[in-house]
Amino acid sequence: MGGEGDKLNGACHCGTVRFRVRLANGLATARRCTCSYCSMRGAVAVSAKFGDIEVLSGEETLTLYQFNTMTAKHYFCSKCGIYTYHQRRSDPSQYGVNVACLEGMSPFDFAEIPVNDGVSHPSDGGGNKGASIVGVLKYVALSDRPSDEL
Repeated sequence: MGGEGDKLNGACHCGTVRFRVRLANGLATARRCTCSYCSMRGAVAVSAKFGDIEVLSGEETLTLYQFNTMTAKHYFCSKCGIYTYHQRRSDPSQYGVNVACLEGMSPFDFAEIPVNDGVSHPSDGGGNKGASIVGVLKYVALSDRPSDEL
């Protein structure tokens, strides 16, 4: 599931925003980020190329949030508040897509998630290119039950 070239369906929590996406490199791009916004949002994102997201319904309900350099474009449903995807600041030719919005997927499907250094972004005078891995976020299940039954 979620291999390169596969089209996946996604939606916000209330189902108003529905989209279809082709992931750039399957699930291999799953990441978290340490920037101020992503740290508070807490989502696991996978990559899609610009143009590989098709909003099927609810586009008028999407709200745009931008901050700092105003380069990244973060979209969320104005009804339920769920972040669906964003156009990246580090590479505006890519989108980060919220794994939790993808049909049949959960951020808890990943035992480990690499964490990018979003704090030291070069646009903010940081030393790296905003893509270096600074850590790993781990999930260890305490039960055999699926996370939606806990």
